[in-house]
Amino acid sequence: MIGSPANAAVTTGPDANAAVTTGPDANAAVTTGPDPSAADPADASGRTTLLIADDDEVTRSGLRTLLALQPGIDVVGEAADGVEAVERARQLRPDVVLMDVRMPRRNGIEATRQLLAGPAEPPKVVVITTFENDDYVTAALSAGASGFVLKRLPVPKIAEAVRVVAAGEAILFPAALRQMVTTRPRGSAEALPQAALTGREEEVLRLMATGRSNPDIAESCGVSLETVKTHVGNVLTKLGAQNRTHAVVIAYETGLVVPGVTG
Repeated sequence: MIGSPANAAVTTGPDANAAVTTGPDANAAVTTGPDPSAADPADASGRTTLLIADDDEVTRSGLRTLLALQPGIDVVGEAADGVEAVERARQLRPDVVLMDVRMPRRNGIEATRQLLAGPAEPPKVVVITTFENDDYVTAALSAGASGFVLKRLPVPKIAEAVRVVAAGEAILFPAALRQMVTTRPRGSAEALPQAALTGREEEVLRLMATGRSNPDIAESCGVSLETVKTHVGNVLTKLGAQNRTHAVVIAYETGLVVPGVTG
């Protein structure tokens, strides 16, 4: 149920105050730093334009009303299904699409894939979901979504995630992502692309999977920040990953990174 604008969550439930910063619980997100290929936000004024796609009219309307009150967010439109989401995004050219995954006509997975395969400078996509273990979310991340948020998060935290992604950074929920991916059949590291990762690149990828930022990885590996950025870029290229989040999904699904094992 939509609450007061200041601290409202879209729905209620446990962990309602999970932050979009570092934290140990399953629903806490980690801001991991910019992807090497990330473009600057389209709006030089520092404001982020947002399109909301959700088939539930009450949720969609509530999100639009409350997110429009958040600093730096301009809600430019909404869509009731995946087909409309693609059409409206191409018409309005928002910085970010907040994409529900379970929608009629075209689900959020296919809508994300179609958007990111479209014209130059497509919008970033943040998936919004009710359940942490939603297979649709994992598929949307594999299709190129930059991250996901839970509908029960307070609206200011959803807004923060939108701004983070618009700025070219990545957001991860390491514990929740592990939970999602590990419910799916795991493949073999041999299924990774033929261009094998170096030992250092594998180490960087494992640290990425725990939600470590580039500065944290640099400190852990005893190398410079620029070196870490180079390694991250190489990892994305070799895995054929759209972004950091997609790389982590690949790492879990192939068994290269085993949940609970970071070394």
